[in-house]
Amino acid sequence: MRSELSTEVARGWRRIGQPGTWLTATERVAIAAETRHALRCPLCAARKAALSPGSVAGEHASLGRLSAADVEAVHRIRADSGRLGEAWFRSVLGDGREERYVELVSVVVVTVAVDTFRLAAGLPELKLPAPEAGEPRRVRPAGATAGPGWTASLRPENVGPDDPNLFRETGELRERRGANIHLALSLVPHSMIHWWDMFEPMYMAGPEMREFDTEFRAISHAQLEMLAARVAALNRCEY
Repeated sequence: MRSELSTEVARGWRRIGQPGTWLTATERVAIAAETRHALRCPLCAARKAALSPGSVAGEHASLGRLSAADVEAVHRIRADSGRLGEAWFRSVLGDGREERYVELVSVVVVTVAVDTFRLAAGLPELKLPAPEAGEPRRVRPAGATAGPGWTASLRPENVGPDDPNLFRETGELRERRGANIHLALSLVPHSMIHWWDMFEPMYMAGPEMREFDTEFRAISHAQLEMLAARVAALNRCEY
């Protein structure tokens, strides 16, 4: 395994056990545990097999550590993310904060990415990290604006002096250019950084993607894109 990849996967996993911006470390670890448990949920399996997931009623088989809304969010994102809609999003959000939901999504996707990668590599599942002490910062970016998705986002031109360098700007170079995929978790900058710092070694960083004359991986750009397109189709990702 490339050293950069093993380092960032290990660091991304440790970050789950650290206090977030809106969630405690204990909540974050509980979300990771529930993400794994969702694969054994009979309700999720029945809904995934149904023509319409809303036609199947019941209760999730959960670990009992999260609220019902959080369990619904984790299970549906993990088991059937391709058929989520804005009405569903509003239902799980309730009176809660959209920032909290964004951070929950980030923990789910990091957990899935690490577990799937290790399964494909023939490696054992990692033990969940122990929650570290500390309180969430609960800071919303002052420059966040509505859209382009269901939640607000922080666009590159609205990043303020108190925000972290989530688009990784160095001089004239902006490695994460503010495409929709970069904006998806940007309402919680540290959650965006958590995901992208681990994702890029798994795939390619933005500048590498556009250097077609150089191959940065053991397989080519074309082979990477073929795999990405196939996985996207299987997961009903229309991006």
